[in-house]
Amino acid sequence: MRCAVLTPMLTFALAFSAALAPARGEDAAPRRVVSANLCADQLLLTLADRDQIASLSYLAADETLSPVARDAKAFALNRGTGEDIARLDADLVLIGAYDTPFTRALLKERGLPTYALAPWRSLAEGRAQIAALAARLGHPERGAALIARIDAALAEARGAAARPATFLTLHRRAYAPGGRTVVAEIATAAGLRDLSREMGVETGGFVPIEKVIAARPDYLIVSDVDARAIDNGTALMWHPALAALYPPDKRLVSPDPLTLCAGPATPAAIDGLAAEIRGKVR
Repeated sequence: MRCAVLTPMLTFALAFSAALAPARGEDAAPRRVVSANLCADQLLLTLADRDQIASLSYLAADETLSPVARDAKAFALNRGTGEDIARLDADLVLIGAYDTPFTRALLKERGLPTYALAPWRSLAEGRAQIAALAARLGHPERGAALIARIDAALAEARGAAARPATFLTLHRRAYAPGGRTVVAEIATAAGLRDLSREMGVETGGFVPIEKVIAARPDYLIVSDVDARAIDNGTALMWHPALAALYPPDKRLVSPDPLTLCAGPATPAAIDGLAAEIRGKVR
């Protein structure tokens, strides 16, 4: 049984939400919200009323990518293009921070208010994003509840590693996303030490296999989609040298649908990675 942990960041998030909650002209809670982004889809489903949701992106209903696919199929879906969104009579459009300038320009031309959501680089950024979006949607208490679930999961994950050990997060084509990620933060909280800075990829980059072998992290954190060689990108993850050093019990698996988008899936992502660490780092 978990209890919500009231961290200083949660206290800040609650205060921030309360400050933004009252309706203020253009900041009044929107009645028709469209999401054009997979990560925004998940937050919108968690934080908004059902009748506030005018449309989600088509990716939300993709069961290979989205942990909310079943719920998403109950809503109208859009292709994420400016033309498609402009037809939906929205009073707020949630977009990704890196959506195309053309889409942004078209939505601005049509007078549609947008709200950009950046990928999380840390749980602190995520808490602030959740609080702000929940307040914008008119439901600050739902943001506070999601933040509390994340904090409770993180508190339970602390010390999951039974001994000191090092790790490197590695994806297909030997891409290391670096230490400024939510997955790295979870693993560090669980008691592991990230080698990405020592290997020169703290902010992300491709790593030659020879460099991984020379650094010898104790464990690799990998995606579930890299569990077998299905193309050239995943085959590199099972190069004979890597396979010898990192058999399955040396690979901590973090499922893609839970980590592609930080947000409502983050408590489950924390639980899953902590369970992998408890089971393998002994």
